[in-house]
Amino acid sequence: MPNLNLVYPVAWTNPVILRASAALPAAGAWDPAPTEQNIAGAGSLTLAFTYTEGAVGGAVDFQIQTSLYSVVGNVPAGAGEWQDEAVVATGGVFAGADTQSLVQGEYTTFNPVGVGIETFSIGPIEVSHTIERIRILARESGVVGTPGLLQITGTIYP
Repeated sequence: MPNLNLVYPVAWTNPVILRASAALPAAGAWDPAPTEQNIAGAGSLTLAFTYTEGAVGGAVDFQIQTSLYSVVGNVPAGAGEWQDEAVVATGGVFAGADTQSLVQGEYTTFNPVGVGIETFSIGPIEVSHTIERIRILARESGVVGTPGLLQITGTIYP
């Protein structure tokens, strides 16, 4: 368990709001300007999501993106500023042959079991003091004509 009595870097104090409570964009579009949070010096973080359906059958997709760069000016020519979370499907292992695995960008869907406010958390997510910034893209993926409300809070650990 991390020592929560440590002094936090200037970049953050807990809790951090990664998405203020608001309706998701209409028509299933991803958030156009997700909140960026500096997490320089962090060892891990836990995310708490609060989703309220806009209509029965609502669901929310989210994708965690991280950046190795503290500001866009540090991004090398030809490199992307933000990295998508990824999922890896490991290939089979056979003697005398190389293994080919597949990697794809990943996003997650939360489909609530009832109406009203529902909450869930993810983490701790290990970032090992190597990530400078984080943001979370989100969109309504259930009833896209009636977007639900989403709020995201993070707790960052040294």
